[in-house]
Amino acid sequence: MNFYSLNKKAANVTFRDAVIKGIAPDKGLYFPENITPLPNSFFEDIETLSNTEIAFEAIRQFVNDEIPDDKLKEILKEVLDFDFPIVALEDNVATLELFHGPTMAFKDVGARFMAQCLGYFSSSTDDEVTVLVATSGDTGGAVANGFLGVDGVKVVILYPSGKVSDIQERQLTTLGMNITALEVDGTFDDCQKMVKTAFLDADLLENMQLTSANSINVARWLPQMFYFLFAYKQLKSMGKELVFSVPSGNFGNICAGMVAQKLGMPVKHFVASTNVNDTVPQFMQTGEYKPKPSTATISNAMDVGDPSNFIRIRHLFKNNFDALNENLSSFSFTDEETREAIQHIYGMAGYIADPHGAVGYLGLKEYQKNQTIPFGVFLETAHPVKFLDVVEETIATTLKIPPQIRRVMGRKKKSIRIAEYKELKAHLLNNH
Repeated sequence: MNFYSLNKKAANVTFRDAVIKGIAPDKGLYFPENITPLPNSFFEDIETLSNTEIAFEAIRQFVNDEIPDDKLKEILKEVLDFDFPIVALEDNVATLELFHGPTMAFKDVGARFMAQCLGYFSSSTDDEVTVLVATSGDTGGAVANGFLGVDGVKVVILYPSGKVSDIQERQLTTLGMNITALEVDGTFDDCQKMVKTAFLDADLLENMQLTSANSINVARWLPQMFYFLFAYKQLKSMGKELVFSVPSGNFGNICAGMVAQKLGMPVKHFVASTNVNDTVPQFMQTGEYKPKPSTATISNAMDVGDPSNFIRIRHLFKNNFDALNENLSSFSFTDEETREAIQHIYGMAGYIADPHGAVGYLGLKEYQKNQTIPFGVFLETAHPVKFLDVVEETIATTLKIPPQIRRVMGRKKKSIRIAEYKELKAHLLNNH
């Protein structure tokens, strides 16, 4: 299968080239030429399949020209070596926990899958690839962990100074080896703008091979559809219509869920739950897309004012607003509402949600207000310990530190401070 640029002014490329390039020369995101639904029997028999078998069937059509089946199965087995449990909280509400991987965030799957793909591709060439990634929180740690020690790959992570949690910062600044952290005087949007600028910089592109590990990259974005299929497998026997509420920042995760829907997965509706960075909720009300500067919140991984993947979502529905509206609702919530939700969930069910999961819960409850209450699943995208100060203060409880986090607590932070694009460019050229 080939991938084309959504700006439609660049040549179509293979999966391998889409992964290595990251973004098309015309600044567009890559998108698969077609999405072929899986046979009905796949969904009828999904309870008999392992997570690795489900993932293989789902992703195979997108990569099979470039990665042999046996190698793809090997990659998936290594990527999916932890659980994705569903925890029931209320009669019609459950959460899908996506934080049982090495950095305790949902981005572990996409980062590890992309790292394995790049490692496989680089094994057949002497060319070094530099992975350039902006993070608003969890992406940096997941990418750093996924790519650590991968031959032929250097990783440069940009993150906004003072706008990620202490644990998130330690996860992306303390590993060393082939991982470098650049601490940017600015917001996540500033980091993302620098990354996009670098991909269009002729000087850089003449001297090095750059790719991105943000969800703009197809190998980071597409594997996120696995979560929704794993949830469907666990809930299929209930025979209820499913609604997924997804805490949304750059909108890659919910977009991948919609790809699972296009593959034939039965789902009633998606809810994009955001914090006060409400570009998409406003769009769903007005039909006008008006990006704006991001605002810092306690759910920092969603502090995105111009979500990159929303164009992919609109493309999935052929830019038909009515069709999109039938499948997607979007709501925004304040920090105060988020804290109240964390308290409510803890008081009601004894369950500790992180700020992002709490926003997902709020979005689901808001959607359920106006419906014959369907069964809803909100995604718990990061372990609450990653937002230790906020969560402990909100529920007045001391959290137990998991081993994955304890490992980074005592390590010394190492980052390079930058403020402007020219400093990023100089660093890349000087360290090539």
